[in-house]
Amino acid sequence: MAEYKPKHLTKEEVVKVLKLSGSRTITMENLEKDIEDGAPVNEDGTMDIIAYGAWILKGNRNGD
Repeated sequence: MAEYKPKHLTKEEVVKVLKLSGSRTITMENLEKDIEDGAPVNEDGTMDIIAYGAWILKGNRNGD
């Protein structure tokens, strides 16, 4: 299994990790919508999965 760096995951890796963790709603389409709605993204286009989780827990995600 590939080694993941939780502060620098590609969008594909974020979706994969969340699905493996039991998410029933995460899709690339949902992630892209979250990014459009302000989900945090690193300057290089990767994502910090902890920051993304915190963003969701703050109630920023619409429709879930």
